[in-house]
Formats: sequence, structure tokens, C-alpha cells
Amino acid sequence: MATALDDVDHVIIDLLRADGRMSIRAVAEHAHISRANAYARLHRLRSSGVIRGFTAVIDHEKYGNGLAAYVSVRIEQHSWERFRDHLRDIPEVDHAALVSGDVDLLLLVRVADAAALRTFVLERLQRIPEVRNTQTMFILDEPALREPD
Repeated sequence: MATALDDVDHVIIDLLRADGRMSIRAVAEHAHISRANAYARLHRLRSSGVIRGFTAVIDHEKYGNGLAAYVSVRIEQHSWERFRDHLRDIPEVDHAALVSGDVDLLLLVRVADAAALRTFVLERLQRIPEVRNTQTMFILDEPALREPD
């Protein structure tokens, strides 16, 4: 169920998406509200689950995971819950989505190089009993749509 958000909530969320370390004082100033109102709104946004947490935006290449790929996965019918449990133990998977269409899942995978991707797909992913087949698509470029401050 969606939480009712007003324009000020959207401004606060946009500000924090751009800079999750922004102080409440700065949020209040940019949103043109009092600090008490900013604290209350942030508390409501967090307690309702609209804001689930804060994270660092990293440069994957400098971090050592310069190769990214989408891996589409077909799994055995009715095995999503078991497969999801396996995914929680795989650090190379940056994002996973259960999708409609010809495949069941799309995984965003980040690894150091092609050898690490090969090892991930052939020796880890395809050995999961629920996996029927995979297809790997290398990501050639990831243009930043929103630049962090």
C-alpha cells in the first residue's frame, strides 16, 4: 500500500537521494520548513518504510568490481522462494528482480573481471539446483542519470 506523500515529502526524498548525509538543518532550509517539521517528516518517512535506509554511492571500478553484467535466469517452476534464499548468500549479485516474460529473473552482477564472471555463472549460479538456464549480457556503459553531490 502506497504512503500518501505531499510535495514537501518529495522534496525531502529528492534531497536525501542526492546526498544521504545532508543534515536536517540543510534539509529544512532547502525544503523551506522548520527543523522540527523536517525531523518529524523524516521520522514518518523512515517508520513508514518509504525511506528504508541510507547508503554510499561507490565507483564500482575503483572498488574492484569493474565488470558488470545482467544475467537472465530461468528457474524450476514454483522454486522462487528456494532460489531467493540462495541469492542472499551471493555477494556478486547487486540487484535481483523477478520479472515477467521469457525469463524468470534478471540479476545485476558485479565482479572484478571476465574470469570472475565465468566462475560466478558456471561454478556458482548454474550449480544451484533450481536453475534451468542462464544468459549473460555484458554491460558496456552505465551512464549516471543522477549525479551525487
